[in-house]
Amino acid sequence: MVVLALVTVVAGLYGVYRAASGGGDPVAQFPYTVGKPGVGSLAPAFSLASTTGATQTLAALRGKTVLLYFQEGLSCQPCFDQLTDLERNITQVHAAGIDQVVSITTDPVDLLTQKTRDMHLTTPVLSDSNLTASQAYQANQYGMMGASRYGHSFVLISPDGTIRWRADYGGAPKYTMFVPTANLLADLRAGTRK
Repeated sequence: MVVLALVTVVAGLYGVYRAASGGGDPVAQFPYTVGKPGVGSLAPAFSLASTTGATQTLAALRGKTVLLYFQEGLSCQPCFDQLTDLERNITQVHAAGIDQVVSITTDPVDLLTQKTRDMHLTTPVLSDSNLTASQAYQANQYGMMGASRYGHSFVLISPDGTIRWRADYGGAPKYTMFVPTANLLADLRAGTRK
């Protein structure tokens, strides 16, 4: 019974990933909600262990436009494929006005460091094992695995520390775990023009 449930969940995740990997209209194909804190709010502070070997604080990123990417972590390969896609398209990411991408998840930093090394990723991935950042950003409200994990949320923070854009793709009913960078940036541009 447990094995059947696990196979069903994995098949569902794979189906969501495959569906999300195509192109198309970013609004129609990759719907998202906007959680809280939302646009105009001061971004909650954090201080978390990073795969770079240091502690990363939001305060240290002040003066930069930062895209936070909250993800489910080691149990979600599409989440790491998202990082790969962002890095592969870093020129477009920078052209959209983003200075730094930072990912946050709940797994231990040593395991995250190994994963990023194995995948040759340079984006800092932060370990929020106590869910402090998750709860402050309410990012754990949009995942498939309940409140103990993140979903697939992006939060754009302005140089002054306020939230400029937010998209929570991981919520019900679609539980999107991968959004092509071109679609993500199209959503971001549309959302920041409002």
